[in-house]
Amino acid sequence: MATGTLYLIPTPISEDHAALPQMNAEIVARLDCFIVENLRSARRFLAKAAPGKPIDGLELAELNEHTRPEELGGLIKPLLEGRDAGLLSEAGMPAVADPGAEVVALCHARGIRVSPLVGPSSIALALCASGLNGQSFAFNGYLPVKPPERAQAIRRYERRAQAEGQSQIFIEAPYRNARLFDDLLATCSPATRLCVAVDLLAPTQYILTRHVSEWRKAAKPEINKRPAIFIIAT
Repeated sequence: MATGTLYLIPTPISEDHAALPQMNAEIVARLDCFIVENLRSARRFLAKAAPGKPIDGLELAELNEHTRPEELGGLIKPLLEGRDAGLLSEAGMPAVADPGAEVVALCHARGIRVSPLVGPSSIALALCASGLNGQSFAFNGYLPVKPPERAQAIRRYERRAQAEGQSQIFIEAPYRNARLFDDLLATCSPATRLCVAVDLLAPTQYILTRHVSEWRKAAKPEINKRPAIFIIAT
């Protein structure tokens, strides 16, 4: 039996840019099986993406940080039976800074076709708007929470930026944004450039790149509890 296709379906990162490309909408409309990071947000997205589609009749399987490795096989069972399925992150591109990558890897191992669809990525949007090196960059995810380990990580990534000219990209839980910003200013060299990109694609969008020395002299941006991307470079 032929296997199905796993479609990687981006979800909006801002309600103001929630319209789907036509091809995405057509695929969402015909699928009845989805692997999702969060059931509530997935139902809300699907109700808007495919008006009139009976959401209660859909097969939704949850994949997040609580999913155990031994449960992954069950998530791809419909695909092995020949059914197509969609993979949804809670916001933005699935499988990027997202547990969906584990299912994608398993699909490759089991011979299941994977098809990514076009959509927003806050990481790519921040990088292209930063004015920093877009030819060589690294996404490092979350930094350690404890201050000594976090400072050590910041210094390590700053050295990489200095030695290789590589932009270093980070994210943080929104309620810890201000703390990370303060730690970057306290730890980085005055000559290092720092981009702060907040609320991407929303009317409240804020994107600014300055040298650390300039950030230290300026008023602190209002970034607490807002989705943000941080980038350092030389």
